[in-house]
Amino acid sequence: MTSVVVVGWLDLLSTYWGPTVVLVYSSLTRALAEALADVLWFVDSSEDEQMDPDDAVKVLEGVAHVVGKLSGDQRNELVDLLGKMVEAEPDPERREFLAGLPEGFGFLDDAA
Repeated sequence: MTSVVVVGWLDLLSTYWGPTVVLVYSSLTRALAEALADVLWFVDSSEDEQMDPDDAVKVLEGVAHVVGKLSGDQRNELVDLLGKMVEAEPDPERREFLAGLPEGFGFLDDAA
């Protein structure tokens, strides 16, 4: 498999999960949803030696705060994108993680 040279946080991800492939996305929203899922996956799956647990909680609380400020339509769009990501994900562990994001990270409306 050929590695792709990447910079920034993708380098960090590839350190833990192997070579990272940079994709071209159809929209900015899709790219940001993918990036958010990657960050949450990293934080959620990090060992204490990789990331301080207090820092991990701060990141997760920050995401919950931002998502809480989204409109219902925006949250629905994010949940729809996550559903598409679940369908396309070949890794069973990551697929399960992605499937649990909407409920586990407060992406669903309280009324739903």
